[in-house]
Amino acid sequence: MTAEYSDEFWMARALQLARLGETTTTPNPNVGCVIVNNNQLVGEGYHKKAGTPHAEVHALAEAGNAAKGATAYVTLEPCSHFGKTPPCADALIAAGVARVVCAMADPNPLVAGKGLAKLRAAGITTSAGILEADAEALNRGFLQRMRTGRPFITVKMASSLDGATALANGESQWITGPEARADVQQWRARSCAIVTGVGTVLADNPKLNVRLPDCSRQPVRIILDPSGRTPVDADITQSVGDTILIHDPALAAERIQAYQQHGFLTQALPLKGNGIDLHAFADWAGTQSFNHLWVEAGATLAGAFAASGLVNRFILYQAAKFLGANTRPLLGFNLSALNEAIELKAQDVRFIGQDIRWILAVNA
Repeated sequence: MTAEYSDEFWMARALQLARLGETTTTPNPNVGCVIVNNNQLVGEGYHKKAGTPHAEVHALAEAGNAAKGATAYVTLEPCSHFGKTPPCADALIAAGVARVVCAMADPNPLVAGKGLAKLRAAGITTSAGILEADAEALNRGFLQRMRTGRPFITVKMASSLDGATALANGESQWITGPEARADVQQWRARSCAIVTGVGTVLADNPKLNVRLPDCSRQPVRIILDPSGRTPVDADITQSVGDTILIHDPALAAERIQAYQQHGFLTQALPLKGNGIDLHAFADWAGTQSFNHLWVEAGATLAGAFAASGLVNRFILYQAAKFLGANTRPLLGFNLSALNEAIELKAQDVRFIGQDIRWILAVNA
């Protein structure tokens, strides 16, 4: 006797497939698709890279004629417009599927219900909302950019148990262990861009690239450097991929030209106080189709992001050690009253090697 599997069962498989594209699909969302006929899996696929066929196309190709009369489970509403690839809604209609189940509607204004409406107009039964919370979590960055015009921003930090990031003399390598550092590589790989400040570049000369053996895409590196203090030969430019220097509009033209001649991309943005206006920066990042920004910076820039109200999530690695009082703080901002504290919600707490990793959402 064949077991009867639920819509949730098949959608869970589609979500599992979608996660396989987490490091490669930007600026597109992660999408998985499963085709089921008579309670039997006949085709499956996921979106692998922007500009290549979407999940539905891969699944339909695998299903072949078995797609006729089948149910398609898709983690995001099928697209209804021509972009770099034809509409997936049209492909599902042409294949003769009888039913399409989506985890959620697509907030992209180019889709936003039009895909489901096109399917219904062709006589296909549709439904949405199966494992919707899981689908939301999978594409936080894309969904936020579609809804607000700004990317999802994560600030990564590392400290001792008493909240220190370094000794007062700047000595800091390495507070956390090798397992935590390897975990950071996985998070970097999922981001669209890695953001740092000129202070970190001058102090550490980091590459800020993804050092994983199977890495096929390097995130863009972004340096917030109003006055152009970044050395033109900094290591951050030595890796594959773009490095963008964000600077004061008043920065001298010859300095900008020198950066460009050494491979930097440059972008002028307005200042606020002594630094780049972070709200203007977030708006600009949205126009660049960055879904997720990963911030690795010192206390000054990390603190400015924290105080800006733009951060969606903090990821904190804590080493099981105390560094005492003669140290540098985790975040460089000041409060005048306790009720100004940034409220966080712990979403996940676990050991990564001997270190503790906190995933902390900002309470809206």
